[in-house]
Amino acid sequence: MGLTRRGLLMPLSAAAMAAAMTVLVTAVVPGAAASAGTSPGAPTSGAPTSGVPTSAAPVPEAPVGEVVGAAPLPEADLSHHGYVSFSNGHIAIRIRSENLGPSDVTASTVRLRFSAPLAVTQELPYDCLRSGKATVLCETGGLRSGGGARQTALDLRPAGGPDEVIVRLDTVWNGGVRDTDPKNNVHQVLAPATGDAYAF
Repeated sequence: MGLTRRGLLMPLSAAAMAAAMTVLVTAVVPGAAASAGTSPGAPTSGAPTSGVPTSAAPVPEAPVGEVVGAAPLPEADLSHHGYVSFSNGHIAIRIRSENLGPSDVTASTVRLRFSAPLAVTQELPYDCLRSGKATVLCETGGLRSGGGARQTALDLRPAGGPDEVIVRLDTVWNGGVRDTDPKNNVHQVLAPATGDAYAF
C-alpha cells in the first residue's frame, strides 16, 4: 500500500511485499514416519505413501528469505547527505540524494522522523507529504547510476517550542534494488535551537 499525492505513489512497505513473496521449501527427512508413531517394519498395507524411499537424501532447504527461482535483484548504492539547522522555531533541512550505482534506481522515498511532533499546518515541497504527527516522506524521483544528485529542501515548524530536535533520516523505498551500502542513507542528527548547521 502507498500514499498518493497528485498522482505520486510512495510505497511504504517494500519489506512486507518481499516477505509475502518468500517461498519456503520443506525438506523430506528420512525416518519422519517413525517420529510420528509408526514402528519400523510395521505393515503399511492400504496406507498412502509419499513415494520417496527412506534411503533418499533429504531435499535441501532454500535459505530463509530467498525467493526460489527468482532472478537476483539489481544492485545500487543510494546516498543521502546534507545538513539540519534549527532556530527561531524553524527546522531547515537540505538533502542531497544520489545513486553511486551500478544500476539505475527508478524512484526512491526518503523518510524524515522527528523527536517532536510537527505543527499541524506545514508548507511542504510538491514531492513531500505528511505521514503521522512527526514524520515526512519525500520522493526523490529516478536516480541514474553515477548521475547528478537530486536536491530536497524543507522548512518545517515543530509544535511545542522544543529547545532541540532529533532528525532521523532513512530510505523506505529504493525502487526494488539491493542497496550495497545502506549506511550512507541512514542518519540521525541532533540539532539544538542555535541556528548552527549539523551535517549528515
